[in-house]
Amino acid sequence: MNDYLRAVILGIIEGLTEFLPVSSTAHMRIVEPLLGIELEDPYWKMFTVVIQLGAILSVIVFFWSRLLNFVRTFPRGSEGRHTMLTHPLSLVMIAFVCTAVPSFLLSKKIDKALESLVVIGSSLVIGGIIMWVVDVLLRKPKIERVEDMKTLDAIGIGVAQIFSAVFPGTSRSMATIAAGQMFGLSRQAALDFSFFLAIPTMVAATGYSLLKYLRGKEAAVPMDGHKWVVLAIGFVVSFVVALAVVKWFTTWVKRRGFVPFAIYRIVLGVAVLVWAFKG
Repeated sequence: MNDYLRAVILGIIEGLTEFLPVSSTAHMRIVEPLLGIELEDPYWKMFTVVIQLGAILSVIVFFWSRLLNFVRTFPRGSEGRHTMLTHPLSLVMIAFVCTAVPSFLLSKKIDKALESLVVIGSSLVIGGIIMWVVDVLLRKPKIERVEDMKTLDAIGIGVAQIFSAVFPGTSRSMATIAAGQMFGLSRQAALDFSFFLAIPTMVAATGYSLLKYLRGKEAAVPMDGHKWVVLAIGFVVSFVVALAVVKWFTTWVKRRGFVPFAIYRIVLGVAVLVWAFKG
């Protein structure tokens, strides 16, 4: 299989799975060996990071007007009732800090967990069960919009997101959505906050990883015209697919909820565990 086709396939998978609560990390870890990609290859590690930036760009584009309104109305908010600690932008950054600091300190353990199919499969199953239970039981939300969230809600969601960083397969979006619902957010509010929180979280995580590959001990990734084109293809495909997924997912959630994704996670997780133990 040539690299251009690999780039298209991986870009599609990244775009499809980054914001759905099914774990993009798990899917990439499963698919890369099937495409003949060595997990330790520094170029393809960097490729995975770059296409994640394509996915996060789709969120910025999709929510551009709303994000711009947040910036313009900071710190009082469009209704004039917020403070420096309760404005949506502040809540996103509070949740981000609650995730980023512990995740950075645990980064070595995270790197090891990324290679474990047992960890990934178990996280898929456990996360699916949690999502299913939460979505079925918590049907009477108290908070309908991100603008109505409190500081403690953001802290709780940020702490919950740590699990997605430490245990690959948990899914960042699953952790934030399920935690949001447990704190009384509606499906839509939990999903929206998950998208907003993804921006600083993914930019920081991917930016840090990219610097390691380009300038740190993991540097020395030789680049040529062919490899730049492959990167560009993956980035563009990831962006386009993720943009379509974000638009579709926001409509789906209002009507059907998260249970179908929970079932998919459980089935996939069991398959991964079978694969891991047979291997």
